[in-house]
Amino acid sequence: MPPTNSPTLRQRRLGAELRKLRERAGLTATGAAEVLGVNQARVSMIETGRTPISADRLRSMARAYACSDEELVDALASMTGRRTRGWWDSYRDHLPVGFIDLAELEYHAVAVRVALVVHIPALLQTTDHARALFNEAVPALRQYEIEHRVSHRIKRQEILHRDNPPSYTAVIHECALHMEYGGAATVRAQLKHLLDMSELEHVTVKVMPFGYGSFPGNGQSVDYLAGPVPQLDTVQLDTHHGCEFLDAEAQLEKYRLVINRMEENALEPAESRDLIHRIAKTV
Repeated sequence: MPPTNSPTLRQRRLGAELRKLRERAGLTATGAAEVLGVNQARVSMIETGRTPISADRLRSMARAYACSDEELVDALASMTGRRTRGWWDSYRDHLPVGFIDLAELEYHAVAVRVALVVHIPALLQTTDHARALFNEAVPALRQYEIEHRVSHRIKRQEILHRDNPPSYTAVIHECALHMEYGGAATVRAQLKHLLDMSELEHVTVKVMPFGYGSFPGNGQSVDYLAGPVPQLDTVQLDTHHGCEFLDAEAQLEKYRLVINRMEENALEPAESRDLIHRIAKTV
């Protein structure tokens, strides 16, 4: 398969996982090349995601690296082959790469868990609410940039309406429910939409009320995207300079604990809906 100069996040992750398997086997890139019967450059290209590989080649590498975790190998094999274009590829010339990577991660996730303090989760936002947020971006965005971001965000939401959607759990601090992005009409519509979405069988919305003394994780917004096996989970953090993606074992374990505590401390779904209803009546 020909190399690519712009591997997707999924291709880069596949390569990174193969590098981890090689290092656990105590092999250098040179040593792995000798065992596999290829040159070192090819091993390096595979590990950076620049050279696609077949499922058969991946299984050969896993055997060479003495990996006995069949579930992990099967999950990695499902990520092999040529790059397939997703709907997000049409935005590559218009949006920062982090936006594209996040959409690809969400599309392939088997479960999504998010926790936010001052914002409604992106996958639960209305068009007007999303537009109001992007209108407040610093530095200011041009109108066509805002519309690209809005349409991309709404397109991301389709994963919640497809056949076999991922389970989706959102922990939202009560603060976010009182933020008046876009004015009263937009807020009312947003809260109604949040309630409607919370009624879907695969969507869980839990609110952390003001009366609770702490919000684990120091109030940081967290997206936890579960892969087919825990080793392929990814954490996405929002920062002032864009999306940050974490996948080291220690980082994943930390944010599993953080988001577990957030979910445990928040109101149950029925109580959360009651609180959202009460807030909506005051807008």
